[in-house]
Amino acid sequence: MQIAACIEWMFADAGEDLAARIRAASAAGVKAVEFHLWREKTLDAIEGALKETGSQLLSFCVEPRRSLVDPADHEAVLAAVADAIPVAQRFNSAMILASGFTRPDVADGAQFDAAVSVLKRAAALAQKAGVVLWLEPVYMVVNGQRMFVDTVGRGLDIVAAVDSPALRLLADAYHSAQTQEDFVAAIGDRISLIAHVQVADTNGRHEPGTGDIGWGDIMAALRLKGYQGAIGLEYFPTAADGASLERSRHALGI
Repeated sequence: MQIAACIEWMFADAGEDLAARIRAASAAGVKAVEFHLWREKTLDAIEGALKETGSQLLSFCVEPRRSLVDPADHEAVLAAVADAIPVAQRFNSAMILASGFTRPDVADGAQFDAAVSVLKRAAALAQKAGVVLWLEPVYMVVNGQRMFVDTVGRGLDIVAAVDSPALRLLADAYHSAQTQEDFVAAIGDRISLIAHVQVADTNGRHEPGTGDIGWGDIMAALRLKGYQGAIGLEYFPTAADGASLERSRHALGI
């Protein structure tokens, strides 16, 4: 399996410049990278570093972030996707969306239906443009409210309901573990709906192998189920670049 590195957090030994981090990742044998928000990034310099190293920008986040489960936000969601599409086309990258927070006093079914409704429209925009969206379940609690989609299981239910080749799931093992979800069981027989897997260990969100997650079981299951995507390293390193990457490779068996 290919490894991808979140250059927001990794290869920081190369400095703050993300283009320099891409070059450092490439020198370490990592030819795929990801970052979070795109609007403030120096895209020309990033593109130059990608071309120079033969690397790929695998994904970035749609922004501004708006709620999928609140119909009042849906036009803003679609506008943000439309803004991101030229960037996705430029870099041949996936665009990541999260659900937004659970709405108090609104039934789960209504929120589920709202997410499916707007994602069908967003996926149609992406498909027409020849790019893809990834829905990411994220565990986060603000003012007592959790993200509506914070488990792999619910994320897969929504992707299946949207039923578009332009929408797939980004399954983050760290966020899944935060919810006490059984990551492997949640995937079940729906691996075809998962385009990307990201990893970090609990607690602390550091390298795989620094915490409690059973990476051997997860990686074995992904291989058995026929997972074809990359493994995204999205963690806060506890060691220098080389040592951190080696620890991750060892824990993941890659």
